[in-house]
Amino acid sequence: MSLKVYNSLSRQKEVFEPITAPYVGMYVCGPTVSGESHLGHARPYITFDVLYRYLGHLGYKVRYVRNITDAGHFEEEGREAEDKISQKAVLEKLEPMELVQKYTNLFHWAMARLNNIPPSIEPTATGHIVEQIEMIKKLIADGYAYEVNGSVYFDVEKYNTDFSKQGLPYGMLSGRVLDDQLDTTRELDNQEEKRNRSDFALWKKAPPEHIMRWQSPWGEGFPGWHIECSAMSSKYLGEVFDIHGGGMDLQFPHHECEIAQSTVCNHKTPVKYWLHNNMITINGRKMGKSYNNVIKLSEMFDGTHPLLEQAYHPMTIRFFILQSHYRGTLDFSNEALQASEKALRRLWEAYEWLMKQTPAAKNAVDPVLDSKVQKLVAGFDEFMNDDLNTAKVLANMFELVAIINSVKDKHIPANAIGESSFLQLQQQFKVYIENIFGLTGERQADDGKLDGVLQLLIDIRKEAKARKDFMTSDKIRNELGTLGIQLKDEKDGGVSYSIQ
Repeated sequence: MSLKVYNSLSRQKEVFEPITAPYVGMYVCGPTVSGESHLGHARPYITFDVLYRYLGHLGYKVRYVRNITDAGHFEEEGREAEDKISQKAVLEKLEPMELVQKYTNLFHWAMARLNNIPPSIEPTATGHIVEQIEMIKKLIADGYAYEVNGSVYFDVEKYNTDFSKQGLPYGMLSGRVLDDQLDTTRELDNQEEKRNRSDFALWKKAPPEHIMRWQSPWGEGFPGWHIECSAMSSKYLGEVFDIHGGGMDLQFPHHECEIAQSTVCNHKTPVKYWLHNNMITINGRKMGKSYNNVIKLSEMFDGTHPLLEQAYHPMTIRFFILQSHYRGTLDFSNEALQASEKALRRLWEAYEWLMKQTPAAKNAVDPVLDSKVQKLVAGFDEFMNDDLNTAKVLANMFELVAIINSVKDKHIPANAIGESSFLQLQQQFKVYIENIFGLTGERQADDGKLDGVLQLLIDIRKEAKARKDFMTSDKIRNELGTLGIQLKDEKDGGVSYSIQ
């Protein structure tokens, strides 16, 4: 079965066929590093990390490019031309690039804790000012951009008039009709400079107080938001590449503007497949500063935000996100995270037990059960090939977990599952849980430190029992029990433990 992905451009699922197989070029819009990454950032980067992993699993050689926006951030939809990085640098009494480095490091730290594989290339906007200026010069030369008072704007109406005839209208990705956009456009600063209200900034003249600024043919200024991604994606992936990813909130205006700019410069549409993940809401509300519900990832990990009842391990957050289809809505709540925490622990414990087993020496195969196991395992590939349906893969896994636990508890004979099916079950669990879904055990993610501490306590308890110091022995066992760690004395004198 071939991989199918939902292409936002065609609004339907399409068979994935790379432009130059087995090579795949994928670009994902990265963060603006003017502050810490929050819960909303976790979904796109986990989603496209899973896609990156799965394409590799299928045998493709992927160049994954994810940018860092560190050149300020001209807010086309804001009340004024603001530079988030410059403003935050003033507040924190840091040099702009010092602030950029601080939050880039924090972003990388959070991504590592979520077990996201680093991209192949991570270009920065400030490192590609030359490429952006060259692209803007070409847009002006071709008649689709114009300069006013040191700022440069893209002429949306001219583009739309010319390219609609070729079936490439402005609004083709988001489905917005230009006339409707004009009716709903808010009044922004410097509107009088534009030929049309829908035109967007390619380069902005820097006011005197603006810290981050570069020389250009139009004077000192800084790039607009949209031109950054067009310049960097084309530099590293070519004029046309396979996949462009990002959140649904970027479809308009950001990705729409990318298409228009790149189509003019290269005389072809830049991307074959546009993939967009849906947003995360919190208790039914969109995340926003006005709602005081923006939760930083560091706050998620240590439980310090007022909306959190506890700290949540990065793997719990990753698992929570994988439990929903990437294009579906996903509502955060403490109840949902706590349910994910328990479900992940159940999955991981069954997986750990499964991987220690060997197929039964004498088979007495139950054909119905054996067939069920084969069908559930085969569903992993089927569902992933159907637009990365991680939720359905996990549903199959939990049906198999019930079978695994029944074998573990001896409610089902171990030899009821055929050797071939058993080995396939082990192999696919490992491939999907670790390699494709990128999950790790919480103790494993802590580099085995918890295991070491527990073994030390077990040894101390053993020494206490040998001295007939049963008060100390019982205290260690009971105190660990209150923390959800159950010790079990085995018949052979060893001690095992389980974490509830």
